[in-house]
Amino acid sequence: MPSFEEFKIGTPLRNALGDLGFETPTPIQKEAFPVIMSGRDVVGIAQTGTGKTFAYLLPLLQSLPFSKDALPRILILVPTRELVLQVVEEAEKLGKYSGVKVLGVYGGTNINTQKAALAEGTDIVVATPGRLYDLVLSKAMQLKQIKKLVIDEVDVMLDLGFRFQLVNIFELLPNRRQNVMFSATMTEDIDALIQDFFTGAQKISIALSGTPLDNISQKAYAVPNFYTKANLMVHLLQDASEYRKVLIFVSNKRRADLLFTALEELYGEEMGIIHSNKTQNYRIRSIKQFDEGKNRILVTTDVMARGLDLEEISHVINFDTPSYPENYMHRIGRTGRAKKEGSAILLFTEAENTSKEAIEKLMDYEIPLLEVPATVEVSQQLTAEERPKLNEPNNPHKPKGEYVPGASFHEKSEKNRKENQGGSYRRKLKAKYKKPKSRGDKNFNKRKKR
Repeated sequence: MPSFEEFKIGTPLRNALGDLGFETPTPIQKEAFPVIMSGRDVVGIAQTGTGKTFAYLLPLLQSLPFSKDALPRILILVPTRELVLQVVEEAEKLGKYSGVKVLGVYGGTNINTQKAALAEGTDIVVATPGRLYDLVLSKAMQLKQIKKLVIDEVDVMLDLGFRFQLVNIFELLPNRRQNVMFSATMTEDIDALIQDFFTGAQKISIALSGTPLDNISQKAYAVPNFYTKANLMVHLLQDASEYRKVLIFVSNKRRADLLFTALEELYGEEMGIIHSNKTQNYRIRSIKQFDEGKNRILVTTDVMARGLDLEEISHVINFDTPSYPENYMHRIGRTGRAKKEGSAILLFTEAENTSKEAIEKLMDYEIPLLEVPATVEVSQQLTAEERPKLNEPNNPHKPKGEYVPGASFHEKSEKNRKENQGGSYRRKLKAKYKKPKSRGDKNFNKRKKR
């Protein structure tokens, strides 16, 4: 069994680990340590609770040299105030014998106090994107010495609307730096960030460890479109004794609202919905009512549900098949907890079949396929994204092949073939000075003439 003794870390870090009673690294810590130490950009995919914080803190602290410079050299971005406090606490535990200064900055508190703390100097700043951006704009925070950037729980940040701040922070950071990103899920938005700002990033993916697949019965339905899926949901949810506490995952906020609307007439009083467009109070109320059993159905997106502490869920329904197989593992891990029985249902269209196969490959398990009940109506109604994209046959946006003029084509008359030469004034200047006179430097042409 691997131990921290195999890690190339100094005595201060080793002593700190000893004080904490840590002897064996988690899979993400073992995989991430040598890659981060090498200086490469890293993208780590692992669930919350697998030791992600130590996975990046250990190599970063080990590679952080002593400096009297007051400007921070490591920047760690996290989505919430609670996570700032947690990461600061963990960093201080590990840096106990190193004399490392760690400062946390976040919104909801006096910014002037944080400006004063930054002025005193620090080695590591742990921040939420919004407050960090405010500090940078006010010039209280200098980023020019940042050598390492860590973005933790990036999927949560994007869902909370921090993309603008993240992109602007990337633009303000030095080009020569190491980027480390950790997330529990992968999305197209995260992929776009990696493509735009990372260089040769190495991906480390740790599947949801300990997922009780043996406790979870899985089944799948092949369904043609969104509204047929909704009809199937209406059929399944009628059995309230079987489907007593159901978590329904959809791919994005818009589809979550569409599904809620489709089910609202029959199950509105039994349903809740959470995603980032809902107010904080609405989300809290929906979660509380679902947790207490007042609502038996909760529609949600991946990110908003991942941090929820919900127990006794009888069914997890994947209304949309996730594009990344790890996300499926995170979803179904919400049921079958504490060695109890759970059920997972996957609905997939023909377009989602490839994603389903990727999930089965990851699990090394073929999900049993069931026939859609005959009483479920196959809907002809399509969502905007399902409707075929048709170009006008006689007016294509991108014509293919060589253009052949029609019968009504005629050549321009002689007077209409003339080219606009910019007026006689410009032509005379061009002939005299060989180029138009520059407005920015009135003496340019005079110097050239001498």
